Amino acid sequence: MKGLKTIAIVLLVAFVGIQFFPTSRNQSDTIPTVDFMLVNNVPYDVGAIVRTSCYDCHSNNTRYPWYNKVQPVAWFLEGHIEHGKEELNFNEWGEYSSRRKKSKLKSIISQIEGDEMPLSSYTLVHRDAKLSDIEKKTVLDWVSKLRDSL
Repeated sequence: MKGLKTIAIVLLVAFVGIQFFPTSRNQSDTIPTVDFMLVNNVPYDVGAIVRTSCYDCHSNNTRYPWYNKVQPVAWFLEGHIEHGKEELNFNEWGEYSSRRKKSKLKSIISQIEGDEMPLSSYTLVHRDAKLSDIEKKTVLDWVSKLRDSL
């Protein structure tokens, strides 16, 4: 019994200790002129869907949940955001080459059709980000037209 108490105290101290190691915040007050929405003159309905379901992980401005201040959750979220931005950053869209844009649009289509994006771990907490069939069709139709126009 004494061993369990010692383990519990050590774990508690470790948990409290890691709270002092903050993560960087992915937040910006500015919308760059190369942003996906501006460069492509995205219709309001498509833009609203993309902002709600994609921008937290694929832009330079994340809307953080209350639990982002708790470690190790904050590290987990930071890792997802960094990886998401490496794959696609909507705030840098205008800086991509035409070839890269076409590739990203093809990937967006594929991942939405395959229910790979948004991630289920994200939509579990952010229910409004889960795409309905109508929202999928709206985004897919518009993205397909954009890809074909490049």
